[in-house]
Amino acid sequence: MASLDGKHALVTGGGRGIGAACAKALLAQGARVTIAGRDRAGLERTAESLRAASAPDRVAIVAVDVSDEAAVHEAFREAALLSGAIDILVNNAGQALSAPFMKTSAAHWRQMLDVNLTGAFHCTQAALPGMLEAGWGRIVNVASTAGMTGYRYVSAYVAAKHGVVGLTRALALEVAAKGVTVNAVCPGFTETDMVQQAVAAIMQKTGRSEDEARAELAAGNPQRRLVQAEEVANAVAWLCLPESAAMNGQAIAVAGGEVM
Repeated sequence: MASLDGKHALVTGGGRGIGAACAKALLAQGARVTIAGRDRAGLERTAESLRAASAPDRVAIVAVDVSDEAAVHEAFREAALLSGAIDILVNNAGQALSAPFMKTSAAHWRQMLDVNLTGAFHCTQAALPGMLEAGWGRIVNVASTAGMTGYRYVSAYVAAKHGVVGLTRALALEVAAKGVTVNAVCPGFTETDMVQQAVAAIMQKTGRSEDEARAELAAGNPQRRLVQAEEVANAVAWLCLPESAAMNGQAIAVAGGEVM
């Protein structure tokens, strides 16, 4: 019997990258999984792949923009009808845009906070009541090493991810005695579409080759490589296990030693 048999996990940003890897890792532990995101076609493709691999009857999808509070609550009600009460929430949906601070517009600032921080707030408010009623739950926020340190030219993103870590710690204390844990994983630069976009931006702005741009991003990792999505997903899945109940309020860097 797998550790998460009978549990229902909802993963935002689940159509690709870290989110899709998290869904796969949670399925391997026996959970039913709902992947959520804005791109329904992308969700369908990922769901088809997950079902074909091992879980034909344990994967559902809901389309939602996490920055829209009403849409989040409606999508979470739909997910509960499809697969049961939500026991595990992985707040993975995110977006990164870069700009020097003095060229960061108010709209850019709001977008980074809406998607990366307020989205996690909306999703957590939608899922937490059921967890408290059940007396068991796991919330894992996918933050970033940007939530633990600073980076140039992404001040809005860094501020949002610091907010995610702060939210994690504050909520973890509120629910500590109620059977629910709240933790964050903080990946370094990870082999995803988001990093590929960063590589393209470096190439465009500096004239460097793709290999040089990728090496620049990997240089902050003492292992001199990009993190793999599966490595982040394994940390997320571990935090969701019943055996990880003592892990609460933690921000765990998955970054090869970049942040200690």
